[in-house]
Amino acid sequence: MPFIPHTDEDIAAMLAAIGVDSIDALFDEIPPGLRIGELAAIPAGLAEMDIARLMQSRAREDGQPLCFIGAGAYDHHIPAAVWQIATRGEFYSAYTPYQAEASQGTLQLLFEFQSMMTALTGLEVSNASMYDGASALAEAVLMAVRANRKVQSNRVLVPRALHPAYRRVVKAICEPQGIEILEAGFDRAGGHTPVEALEAVAGDSQLAAVVINQPNFFGVLEEVDELTDWARVRGALVIGVVNPVALAVLKPPGDWGTDGADIACGEAQPLGIPLASGGPYAGLLCCKKDLVRQMPGRIVGRTLDLDGKPGFTLTLQAREQHIRRSKATSNICTNQGLLVTAATIHLAILGAQGLERVAASCHANTGRLVDLLTAIPGVEPLFGHQVFHERALRLPAPAADILRSLAAHSILGGFDLGLDYPELDPAILVCATELRTEEEMQAYATKLARVIATRTQARCPVEPKFS
Repeated sequence: MPFIPHTDEDIAAMLAAIGVDSIDALFDEIPPGLRIGELAAIPAGLAEMDIARLMQSRAREDGQPLCFIGAGAYDHHIPAAVWQIATRGEFYSAYTPYQAEASQGTLQLLFEFQSMMTALTGLEVSNASMYDGASALAEAVLMAVRANRKVQSNRVLVPRALHPAYRRVVKAICEPQGIEILEAGFDRAGGHTPVEALEAVAGDSQLAAVVINQPNFFGVLEEVDELTDWARVRGALVIGVVNPVALAVLKPPGDWGTDGADIACGEAQPLGIPLASGGPYAGLLCCKKDLVRQMPGRIVGRTLDLDGKPGFTLTLQAREQHIRRSKATSNICTNQGLLVTAATIHLAILGAQGLERVAASCHANTGRLVDLLTAIPGVEPLFGHQVFHERALRLPAPAADILRSLAAHSILGGFDLGLDYPELDPAILVCATELRTEEEMQAYATKLARVIATRTQARCPVEPKFS
């Protein structure tokens, strides 16, 4: 962004033009007790050269560590063309495309995003994105409770093997609206969510919806057909939480069980969106056609003009900005347009075969990483079920200490599962995307072996060798 300086003379001239004595007078409606006063912790302004030097030094402090953390945000390769195109002025400066006649490019791109999401999920309708995967799930739960008129219930069954942050967001958004969230446990041997776990929590009560994630937070593949059919018998709608990269090689939610899932949602971050210290990201949300009028956000439609030429426009904008508040399905104010632009370009560059190769490479790399790490005494897989590109590993020493030591060697060694699943401690969740090389995985294994040897007070006279 350009820096536009305002001198004291400029400020005085502007205040005089609007008839105000000072900048503080512009905020005189704010009571003095609510004003923050001076920002004592903020240093005085610096020259541009000094600011550049400061920011560069701060950036160097982050370093360039090897990332073996997944847990919902993944370090994938992003082709250079993705953001070279996404940051063109036509996309980068565009906001909400209310004026269809002036926004055909943006509308067409959003339409293509919707088409790609329906192809991946096997469902009929997609909206033009949500804030992120967690809020997309919360909106999917609200949507399912509104739409399910077969049962008189506000209960929604959520697996405990769902991402902990997703579970917290769902509770924060849905419980104040009278929705009861029930959590089903996972199998300690397999890491999956068996039907018996759902039955143990649901009992004889009616359910508005059942959430099924594939793969789950531990990277484990769930028995989605069995779980979906179980929910169908109970009259519940099925919400699938999915990873778009995994959908290149796994059965889409629209094909789960006998009738498929009703709603699918997830995080679009793996599609050309950098990690960026936690965001911004973009959420995907798809559903069956008969639920489309309960879908939050908005949809871009393709139509024909009076001359028979194709065109694009916003349609079914079921939000309070366009219709009466009492009839709105959500207060989602906008989509993450720039991130969706990048995701669409990313998918267009990869194509179906390219995305499948990325998924296969991730799966193979994680398998190789697990082989290397489990060759270290005391490190073993935590669960026995098949996984996609993450795996939970049990450690012989406190996970937090081991991860801290690895970080000192510029290796982000995984996610500490004990933070959200204390019964699994000490354990970590590791991930290896297509970016990780054999040399990087070997380096991780070597350093982990040394750290564990030190932490467990064991002697390691010979450097471990990994095949």
